[in-house]
Amino acid sequence: MSQKRSIFEEVAEKKAPEKPVTGAIDKAPKGARKAIRVWLVILFAMVMAMIVVGGLTRLTDSGLSITEWKPVTGAMPPMSAPEWQSEFEKYQEIPEYQLQNKGMSLEEFKFIYWWEWGHRQLGRMIGLVWALGFLGFAVSRKIPTGWAGRLFLIGALGGLQGAIGWWMVSSGLSGDRLDVASYRLATHLGLAFVILGFIAWYIFLLGRPERDLMQARRGKEAKLFSLSTGLLHATFIQILLGALVAGIDAGRSFTDWPLMAGSFVPQGALELTPLWTNFFENAGLVQFMHRIWAYLLLIFAIVVWRRGRASAHGKTRFAFNALMAALLLQVVLGVMTVLYIAPWQLAITHQIVAVLVWVLMLRARFLAHYPLSTSIRETK
Repeated sequence: MSQKRSIFEEVAEKKAPEKPVTGAIDKAPKGARKAIRVWLVILFAMVMAMIVVGGLTRLTDSGLSITEWKPVTGAMPPMSAPEWQSEFEKYQEIPEYQLQNKGMSLEEFKFIYWWEWGHRQLGRMIGLVWALGFLGFAVSRKIPTGWAGRLFLIGALGGLQGAIGWWMVSSGLSGDRLDVASYRLATHLGLAFVILGFIAWYIFLLGRPERDLMQARRGKEAKLFSLSTGLLHATFIQILLGALVAGIDAGRSFTDWPLMAGSFVPQGALELTPLWTNFFENAGLVQFMHRIWAYLLLIFAIVVWRRGRASAHGKTRFAFNALMAALLLQVVLGVMTVLYIAPWQLAITHQIVAVLVWVLMLRARFLAHYPLSTSIRETK
């Protein structure tokens, strides 16, 4: 039986609508996703600059000018004539000066010293920016759920990179070596690309809401993602091989193409003993490996690109087209670098485009995993 209603009750009175019940994704703390993304973009730009400055430091033969590792006190450069003289005398004790730069003036030493000091100083700045950002977001509890470990990983890898940097430099401070060990240079550069890759991937993730990512993952193009992952790994190997070439100046040893001194396989490719040292220190074999892997990588990239072109999503297709264009540019630059005997302008451009290829490859792989919704008009 219905209850009696008051004559003063508003006939049109309505109850307030109930709030919709949200799921676990909406209830989870969002954190400062946009602010963290901006912070990561700054770190990305700084790491990219670090790779470029590192390349120029190597091309100017400046990497061994500072013979000590002082992560804190080394932030201050020499401030007086006696301090400069002291640093110069330390440099005069290493093989690079005694066998290659004997007779160098103090002013010439200052030039290479500033390059290496700037390289290390930029590394310190990256560490400071990471530490201030991470601690600031952590203390204010603005880190989204599940992101603390990811953001900490960047800092941990950055610290490891500093230690590997000194491990690399120390290899050229004694014995009869004029430069750092090529395999240590490859490790140093490879880790820089790993750090850059993690930062780029996190920027991509934070650029879209969590709910959007969850929905996009249902449309994951598994085969394309798997192929692009394989291409990413193959490209990383090529980056390491490029570092080996740079470490022993192998790019200036054979300056014809497509042959090497008139032969497909350079003469003396296995002349060093023990045998394994040829893969790191034999200029002919190292450049040969870099070339052959480039050909194989290009063939694999074409296969992946053709698969990417078949994607139902326009932005994914565009991402793979951009990747292919950058990769073709890189191949042309590689050939020109060899033919023109690796001038520093071409060499550093070749390294910068390697970074571009790396990031575009990560972007294409990301869109294969988290495709953006495409309208019917865009699919035509």
